[in-house]
Amino acid sequence: MKRLALLLATFGYVGHFPIAPGTAGSAAGLALYASLRYLAPPAVVPYVDLGAIVALFVLGCWAGTVAERHYGRTDPGAVVVDEVIGMLMTLWLIPVTWKGAVVGFLLFRAFDIVKPFPARQCERLHGGLGIMADDAVAGIYGNLALRLVLLIAPTLR
Repeated sequence: MKRLALLLATFGYVGHFPIAPGTAGSAAGLALYASLRYLAPPAVVPYVDLGAIVALFVLGCWAGTVAERHYGRTDPGAVVVDEVIGMLMTLWLIPVTWKGAVVGFLLFRAFDIVKPFPARQCERLHGGLGIMADDAVAGIYGNLALRLVLLIAPTLR
């Protein structure tokens, strides 16, 4: 089970990317977003996305806790499943072109790095919940900010 938890926490070992593993995890989230768009019929995409967000959040809490014990520190850099759900949350229920998805990616990365209230406080939660919660908050901020950007630049839809 530990191997499965580490596989999930690092999102298929993407978290072991040598440079900016958080950005690599966010890119993996963008790839998952694109895959879900390609594989799921348009009518069910919002439900598939929500299912992926909820499942990855719950499993990520478990996997993140296991990973913290394995790596011997809080919120290890190799854990990137949180970036994956953050990206999915940023783009959830927003129809965008590939350019809009890239803007969403940049917005999410900015919020994930800056960690505006209450993201930084969520990071202090125990175990995998703390790992996942701060990126969920950054994903919500990213979603709201992307909606504002699309009001200004509707060609990104």
